[in-house]
Amino acid sequence: MDLGIAGRRAAVAAGSAGLGLAVARSLAAAGVQVAICGRDAERVADAAGAHGLVGLVADVSTPEGATGFAHAARDALGGVDIVVGNAGGPPGGGFDDFPDPRAYADAFALNALSTIALCQALVPDMRERGWGRVLAITSIAARQSSPHLILSTTARAGLTGFLKTLATQVAPDGVTVNSLQPGLHATDRLTALFGGDPAGVAATVPTGELGRPEDFGDVAAFVCSTQARFVTGSAILVDGGAYLGLQ
Repeated sequence: MDLGIAGRRAAVAAGSAGLGLAVARSLAAAGVQVAICGRDAERVADAAGAHGLVGLVADVSTPEGATGFAHAARDALGGVDIVVGNAGGPPGGGFDDFPDPRAYADAFALNALSTIALCQALVPDMRERGWGRVLAITSIAARQSSPHLILSTTARAGLTGFLKTLATQVAPDGVTVNSLQPGLHATDRLTALFGGDPAGVAATVPTGELGRPEDFGDVAAFVCSTQARFVTGSAILVDGGAYLGLQ
């Protein structure tokens, strides 16, 4: 399927591994020029070289680092039409595990302010050109609380509110703003949260299996497509049916 985005330019934060890399690969397969970033120079270089991407070393855990990546990607690509906000998840745990409120501030900087900074750096140019795609990778935790993910839930729910508000303001300018809420996917993050063999948690997913990063990437690429021009302000679950609510 031709997604109509060949020749567009994308910046994918934290795109050297996991779901970020999967999104970068799917966009590249659709003909998009893609810049990724990560903190580990060797990992970034390996991912970029293996998949025909532009690799940049940047730490998007702070607004300053995210802004730096945005500017570097714009310089490297000659502009950015698609921006994918993404960052590693904060530590797992519940209320009793984080007595210092600064833990929440750190999580918010990592999983909300970083994407907000990317939008502030890149969305004005999209609006001026009359076309753009903003996509954030958040989490099912932004919709369904977990006793083990209180930091992630707090930060990503806040980001979801920002994205919803932004979507209404930039829609007349041809810019869509959405987020994807992944459930359990076969990534290093899942191993870090559950340890050992994370495949054991697949039984909790209605489909009976963990999500495949490449499938997640293809969903992301479609949301960035020309065919998805009427999809904006949405928080889309990609979770194998794990979310059980009606809304």
